[in-house]
Amino acid sequence: MGIRVIKTAVAAIAAIYSALYLGIDPALSAGILAILGVEVTRMKGLKSVFIRFVASVLGLFFGSLIFVLLGFQYWSLAIFIMITFPILARFQLKDGILTSSVIVFHIFDHGEVNSTLIANEIVLLLVGLGWATIINFLYMPKEEHGLKRLRIETERMFGEMFRQMALTLRDPAHLWGGEELIAVEQAIRDGSQLSLRSKENRLWGHEPYWAIYFEMRRQQLDSISAMLTDLAFVYEKLPQNEWMAQLLEQLSGDVMSEVYRGGAERKLLEMKRRFKEMQLPATREEFEVRATLYNLLRELERYLSIAKRLQKKPRETVVK
Repeated sequence: MGIRVIKTAVAAIAAIYSALYLGIDPALSAGILAILGVEVTRMKGLKSVFIRFVASVLGLFFGSLIFVLLGFQYWSLAIFIMITFPILARFQLKDGILTSSVIVFHIFDHGEVNSTLIANEIVLLLVGLGWATIINFLYMPKEEHGLKRLRIETERMFGEMFRQMALTLRDPAHLWGGEELIAVEQAIRDGSQLSLRSKENRLWGHEPYWAIYFEMRRQQLDSISAMLTDLAFVYEKLPQNEWMAQLLEQLSGDVMSEVYRGGAERKLLEMKRRFKEMQLPATREEFEVRATLYNLLRELERYLSIAKRLQKKPRETVVK
């Protein structure tokens, strides 16, 4: 927010001095237009300036027509609003209503419509919105540091959740508060929003991997939530618990890896083979626990399939 305030101040002052230098009246309105055009990303800035400029030109046309036909009466402004605002909203230009009103009210204040006045308003738009565009392109804060921090935090909490699940498998009486589950959901949400902002600041060049990365983690978090639901039904310790615990411990370390290598997937396939070769359960309790463990294994398979589909491969060079 602090950077945006500074950018807005610079754009406003630059627009006002430019308007004064060019002899555009009123120069302060150029500053107002610049303030309205400063945005948080380059893409939003371009869209904002385009919408405001088109809306202002349309408003200038409708306003001039209404004032020429009906006169410069205060109720003419109400007619302008009732006609123009719905049209701008209909064509997805409602963000330009304010700038359009500023320009049209200037025309009304002069009490006449002529080519010199219209040219003055067009140049006023170009100066104000032009400086907003220049400032938007000159500097946008880098999001890379924040994205890396959120990635590290997400992977740390994923690893901790896997470790806690492994402890529960070894000791079904183990208690875990589950605070990481809530915290990591927020971290992924923040990362997705930040990755979108980073993408909107890159108008050309290679698209960053961040959007794919946080979408992968979001899908994997859904899978982990399902694992935790299955884990709640593991109330007895069996030999298979240890196999599963070892796999989860491996995943707690693999989650920090930059690339997908497939080691956990090979171990999982081996565990599925061993499950199929085992004798049938001797008791109802063993049947229920083994069925739950197999469901957990299937959910782990889904977790890994998401990583295999979306995570970088060893030869890829894109930034994660």
